[in-house]
Amino acid sequence: MTTTPPADPRIEAVATRLKEAARKRAEAYAPPTDWQPIWKRPRKPKSIKAKKEQLAKQRKRLKAAGVRRFYGAQSRRPRPRRNRIGSAAARRDARALSRMRHSNAWLW
Repeated sequence: MTTTPPADPRIEAVATRLKEAARKRAEAYAPPTDWQPIWKRPRKPKSIKAKKEQLAKQRKRLKAAGVRRFYGAQSRRPRPRRNRIGSAAARRDARALSRMRHSNAWLW
């Protein structure tokens, strides 16, 4: 048969102090009563000047992206190395050099 120990006034005082401190901490960390998450707050309308500035920045950004995309595609497009005049001779030279490179003529 278990009996409860007699209530120690020192332990009771410490427990009371701890509970009070925990309650104060909870109050301090709790969000304020009029708090709302940012996505539920009513939007503050922008001034016409601010709206135009934002649109100008967006236009500038999109234009720069378009230019980058255009020049990126240009650089990947295959282009002849030289103009058409004289390219037959260049192709002949390149073909001869390639044959030499892939042959074992240098071993002689």
